[in-house]
Amino acid sequence: MPAEGLLYGKTVLITGASSGIGAAAAELFAREGAAVVLAARREERLLKLVAAISAAGGQATAVVADVTRAGDMRAAVDTALRTHGRLDAAFNNAGWTSTGTPMHLMDDAVYDRIMDVNARGVWHAMRAEITAMLHSGGGGSIVNTSSVAGVRATGAGAPYIAAKHAVIGLTKAAADEYAEQRIRVNALAVGSTRSELMDQVLTETPALLRPFTERAMQHRLADPAEIAQTAAWLCSDRSSFTTGAVIAVDGGWTAR
Repeated sequence: MPAEGLLYGKTVLITGASSGIGAAAAELFAREGAAVVLAARREERLLKLVAAISAAGGQATAVVADVTRAGDMRAAVDTALRTHGRLDAAFNNAGWTSTGTPMHLMDDAVYDRIMDVNARGVWHAMRAEITAMLHSGGGGSIVNTSSVAGVRATGAGAPYIAAKHAVIGLTKAAADEYAEQRIRVNALAVGSTRSELMDQVLTETPALLRPFTERAMQHRLADPAEIAQTAAWLCSDRSSFTTGAVIAVDGGWTAR
């Protein structure tokens, strides 16, 4: 990997790494010189991704982990420390949603699942990551995937909107608490993005494609690699004066 890469020499943990934005980030971060530790539930996909990154000359390690379990996230961070001796950055990207059910008809189990993955998952991840960064004393950068649903009601399910608002709240709180320890924490307000999860949503509710693309000024879905590019910048030293921010990567959706 080139020594001038944006993330050269850094160890970065990525959650939700087996597909979509997480997988795109894994490949990009490795090309930019990072040693990536990839966490997700689907081992077979993780191992294929690790093999592809390794074949291209990058460094990647897979950890089977569920972000809803605090112990799994501690184990993922421990893997980064054991393998590379440090954790410089993290991209907390794991997410899940469900569509098509009004709030008053939605099962409590669906609410719990959405909140657990999207909000509690970021909570578990940040606590483990921040602990490691504090121990090293070198600071670090954490990027959390929120959504345009984290700043506006978008027509998505109410629990998803609530969870993505919570991600932004956790981001700002952590940025404030740990600024003096040189730990930066930022969030991405991601617009509609082509991914496995989005494909599932559109299969279930095809009529959503038009509003998803019409709301963006660019009138299209994002490619996962486009989201990964912004995450890479926030994980790098080039964003050294950026913390507590919510960066819109939405094709202009929230500017209207």
